Amino acid sequence: MVNKYELTKIIEKSAPPESAEPWDLSGWIIETPNQDVKKVMLCLTVTEDILNQAQAQSCDMIISHHPLFTVPINFHRGIDIYCAHTNLDKALCGTTETLIKKLDFSVNRGIEHEFLRFCDCVMSFEKLLEILKSVSKNIRYTNPKNLHTVKRIAFCGGSGTDFRHDALEYGAEVLITGDLKFHTALDSEIAIIDIGHFESEIPVLDELARLLNEKVPVIKAQEKSPIIQINS
Repeated sequence: MVNKYELTKIIEKSAPPESAEPWDLSGWIIETPNQDVKKVMLCLTVTEDILNQAQAQSCDMIISHHPLFTVPINFHRGIDIYCAHTNLDKALCGTTETLIKKLDFSVNRGIEHEFLRFCDCVMSFEKLLEILKSVSKNIRYTNPKNLHTVKRIAFCGGSGTDFRHDALEYGAEVLITGDLKFHTALDSEIAIIDIGHFESEIPVLDELARLLNEKVPVIKAQEKSPIIQINS
């Protein structure tokens, strides 16, 4: 067993809580009187199904990426729940960085932006789409300038279309993120590829497991996107 605060300190060393956005609720969702943890479940989002999985596998702590802005009464089951959200999004071990690592791209460290990461490469737009299929079967995109060749790509895990102007300002031709909306696609001056909110963030659980599994047994929850894609 390990003290639960030792585990949160490991995460907070890489993703300091003070770097979270002011509106965010990163940190403890449910903090029980128990100090020691024998097994941890990792997930993107805490749901009743995730809690049932944690109980079935004797996990006494859940670490999630997404916070809960309200906590249902039936979620109080003696299981600690802690989340790292926007502070993890910004971290070098965070959602965007682990997505880029999974795709085998290299981050341009000469460009600094809180949420976006930039990768320089030369490839066709179609080739980029093919590469992205390795992490997502649910790809949608807008390509307003009929882009054929890509030289700089901006990445933002989760819901990052609001950063499309920043991506363009920093010289990217393409923004890869999730949650593309109709009017955003209609008005965008930059190509945006939506690989899915879930699909863009799920790789971060592997990084959290790597950080923690020397201290405590870690299990990744059985989790899937709530959005069902119908293949044509």
